[in-house]
Amino acid sequence: MITLEDFMTSSFDKKCDWVISSTNYIMCRQLGGATVYLYETQNFFVEVYYSSRYKKVLLINAFDDVESLSPYADLVSLKDLGY
Repeated sequence: MITLEDFMTSSFDKKCDWVISSTNYIMCRQLGGATVYLYETQNFFVEVYYSSRYKKVLLINAFDDVESLSPYADLVSLKDLGY
């Protein structure tokens, strides 16, 4: 399993390959003109910033802290759980 540090120092192409082959999609959110896709691994989270206007990945960010998940918290609803 790759570490966060190894992932962050990898080339852009290797990051893309690794996201495709070794992560699980969680959700997405809109940020300006980009869609930010959130993925998880066993050790950290990965955000992929994609522009549909330019039809390309703009940025790949990775983190392992809970605070960085806060932009996604407002998008999660627990109402269907029946509690």
